[in-house]
Amino acid sequence: MKHVFIKLLFVVSAFLAFSCSTAKNAGKSKKDATAMAKPSGKKPGKNDPKPYDKVITKDAKSDEGLFTVHTLDDKFYYEIPDSLFNREMLMVSRISKTASGLGFGGGKLNEQVLRWEKKGKKVVLRVVSYNVVAADSLPVNEAVINSNFEPVLYTFPIKAYSKDSTKTVIDATPLFEKDVKSLGLSQRARSPYKISRLESDKSFIETIKSYPRNIEARHVKTYAAGKPPSNSSTGTVSIEINNSMVLLPDNPMKRRYFDERVGWFTSSQTDYGLEVQKSESVEFLDRWRLEVKEEDIEKFKRGELVVPKKQIVYYIDRATPEKWRKYLKQGIEDWQVAFEAAGFKEAIIAKDPPSIEEDPEWSPEDARYSVVRYLASPIPNANGPHVSDPRTGEILESDINWYHNVMSLLRGWFFVQTAAINPDAQSPQFKDEVMGRLIRFVSAHEVGHTLGLPHNMGSSTAYPVEKLRDAEFTKKYGTAPSIMDYARFNYVAQPEDQGVALMPEIGTYDKYAIAWGYRPILDKSAEEEKPILNDWIMKHAGDPMYRFGHQQAGDVVDPSSQTEDLGDNAMLASAYGIKNLKRIVPNLIEWTTEAGEDYDDLDEMYGHVISQFNRYMGHVSNNIGGVYEHYKTSDQEGAVYTAVPKAHQKEAMEFMQKNLFETPQWLIDKSIFDRIEFSGSVERIRGLQARTLNNIMSLGKMQRLTEAHTYDDKSYALTEMMSDLRKGIWSELRTGKKIDTYRRNLQRAHIDQLERLMTAKNQSGRSGSPYVKMTAVNTSQSDIKAVVRAELKSLRSQLRSARGGDAMSRIHIADAIERINLILDPK
Repeated sequence: MKHVFIKLLFVVSAFLAFSCSTAKNAGKSKKDATAMAKPSGKKPGKNDPKPYDKVITKDAKSDEGLFTVHTLDDKFYYEIPDSLFNREMLMVSRISKTASGLGFGGGKLNEQVLRWEKKGKKVVLRVVSYNVVAADSLPVNEAVINSNFEPVLYTFPIKAYSKDSTKTVIDATPLFEKDVKSLGLSQRARSPYKISRLESDKSFIETIKSYPRNIEARHVKTYAAGKPPSNSSTGTVSIEINNSMVLLPDNPMKRRYFDERVGWFTSSQTDYGLEVQKSESVEFLDRWRLEVKEEDIEKFKRGELVVPKKQIVYYIDRATPEKWRKYLKQGIEDWQVAFEAAGFKEAIIAKDPPSIEEDPEWSPEDARYSVVRYLASPIPNANGPHVSDPRTGEILESDINWYHNVMSLLRGWFFVQTAAINPDAQSPQFKDEVMGRLIRFVSAHEVGHTLGLPHNMGSSTAYPVEKLRDAEFTKKYGTAPSIMDYARFNYVAQPEDQGVALMPEIGTYDKYAIAWGYRPILDKSAEEEKPILNDWIMKHAGDPMYRFGHQQAGDVVDPSSQTEDLGDNAMLASAYGIKNLKRIVPNLIEWTTEAGEDYDDLDEMYGHVISQFNRYMGHVSNNIGGVYEHYKTSDQEGAVYTAVPKAHQKEAMEFMQKNLFETPQWLIDKSIFDRIEFSGSVERIRGLQARTLNNIMSLGKMQRLTEAHTYDDKSYALTEMMSDLRKGIWSELRTGKKIDTYRRNLQRAHIDQLERLMTAKNQSGRSGSPYVKMTAVNTSQSDIKAVVRAELKSLRSQLRSARGGDAMSRIHIADAIERINLILDPK
């Protein structure tokens, strides 16, 4: 569910299109092989090819497929047809079995395009890049080739030629027995365990199997390790790796070009052959090849649903517990309704794999199969990466990694977000049908990723908050227009809202996005599709149900595109959420404990309450200094970037003061603390308050407030925001009231953050990534330090004038004055 938005958010292919310089020498292969196979009258050299039957003897076991793989003793020979030299093949490397603490079975290590070439008496294996291209008919192609030299991964002496001289035999054993880093454990994975070298005597090939379009090699690698994650006495790490080498399609799929107004995982390339006066990057969708059968074209044109030439098929891992299998399948096939919007029926299918008896060769690592992998891992997560053809974006295969402990995460979320109104969530363990429904929801979300859809965090703000309390509305539309949002469960609904839906379904946006990306546009080139695709977008322009908003990592700039939020007003939605948390806390002991059991579930669920409350504070505080982002093209009216209105930001500030900076007493339940901890309750509240306070007083937010006020003097000024913050946090200075422990900690946190801002270094701007946006700040030349200095002086003046309070309050005030003096005059 988390996703490193990094084809990690994370997981995503981002390579490029046709290389047109690769097949020039392919026609020479047979002639060269024949010439080399003929006797020359010279005595054969030590490294010269030998007669076929001297290399591939009658004792060899042969497996025909893409290449014929011969196994003889401990050696594995590839017999490569001439027709497959200079053809691109995709190599996908995965962990199939792993040591405890070192990744998980099914995890992808690397993905790269390879090409087999013949060079004299050797076969060369090259790594192919599609980052930079130009059509081979253009003069610039020569420059592209010269600046994009393809590295050699390995070379193999030619051992023999087939009797008809159309195939070449090499010994492929060293490719998998030696330490070829791009086919083994990555350098990034080696560093934490201080891996120094491959232990050759403890490394070996398990199997190499050949299939019609792919070769599957499985091998054990043992590395010397100074700090192994388990079995430390051995001083080594052993893993089993599966390398899938897949022949890329003979007939490349037609691309569909990307538009940022519809969220999609993409591949891209820099094309120097375009008629533009700069190097131009082109970006195209990663998607499955769904095509209309010739005999169904007229039906499709009439608007009838048709079965695609090739369906998208997902298998459920044999390791998956039986009781969860049907729910995973339902989550997969829930996407049928979206593909119907694209003109297809039965486009996506879930199946059980064949049994070992039915097909002993079937393997989830086989790149021909897309599999929901059930992983024995404590990681509370799931993710859906895919493998695509870098030339066109065609998704060739995808695996959904389902970690066993994701159920723990689901239990916590469902409990803390719905237990106030939902009896099914009011227990430490859910009924199987309840957990099954949650698994189905997550399965559908992850499948969406494997179809090409990233998170759409802007989806959930389409609904007015009050509509989330409406049973009729939510049953029709779910809790968000897209299941790809992190709009988990309906925390807005109140106990009186009977029959309200609790989670999202495949929604309006999902159907629209799938139709936009997958609906065939017959008899049009990729370029000719562009105006049609634009018309499809413009039909719904301005409708929030069809909006795409990127997930944001780091500084949240756009408060309308946040994770885990619901509705169009964060303050109202969070107020409802807090009401429900206040209902849950008094019942936590009853709902999380059973006779004879300890308080682990109580501890866990109280932690979820704290985390959920913290999310609400983030949702609200990110409105301060926020800027809305609505993707548009030049034929649409209005701005792309708009500052959050002042009234909305002021409302957010008032919410923070009332619900967080005024001590949230309802969270402080001594009957809970007495059962789960010997200390820590005061520190927990301090941490909650300090995190949100530092978020409000971040450099990015302060700079954006300054910029907005520069353009509009009626906007929320930085000086006004800082004054509002100080007056609320230090309200006791005006009233003379006692300052309690929680408030003293908060006030010290305020001074500490002011001190950090006085010495803060410049912050670099970053806006190239749609996921990560950082506001550039030159701290020594911006208004920020000047405003902070003024705030410190104003606060010191108020502290000096303060009267009343108890002895600890007076000590605290005196200490605060000294702290400020040291900040303003460090000497």
